[in-house]
Amino acid sequence: MPTHTTPVPTADLVDQHGTDLRVCDLQFRQFGGHRDFAGPVRTVTCHEDNGLLRDLLRTPGNGHALVVDGRGSLRTALVGDLIAGAAHENGWAGLVLHGAVRDSATLAGLPLGIKALGTTPRKSAKDSAGAIDLPVTFGSITIHAGDILHADDDGIVLLPTSA
Repeated sequence: MPTHTTPVPTADLVDQHGTDLRVCDLQFRQFGGHRDFAGPVRTVTCHEDNGLLRDLLRTPGNGHALVVDGRGSLRTALVGDLIAGAAHENGWAGLVLHGAVRDSATLAGLPLGIKALGTTPRKSAKDSAGAIDLPVTFGSITIHAGDILHADDDGIVLLPTSA
């Protein structure tokens, strides 16, 4: 069933929830055409291999935000124009990549939120090594499948489970 979560400015959410809000301490760069996005989280854990996230983004996203823990590697890109295009076509709200992207000029024109650490032209492996919907930890927070994520130019936050 399709869902849509309206993004709320992260600074407003911090003002509203204070220390109950989980705030990611990493400084991500913006790459997608949508500078803000929100949605329930799905997660992928992988390292220099985008097979799992490619396959997941080819399924209906139903307004979810995909959080990918690529262990912070900038050696290979986890998402490029084709995978991001599939995410948009399948209704994903956005991507948070603890890793790199490629095809950044094309990504900027896609109506999709994309945050990543940086860019590289190298492709990643396609062996589908990793896991889906397990908790991921980076930026001083742990992110679980089902958490509600809001992202904008100021950062990435996760609503308290009671919100």
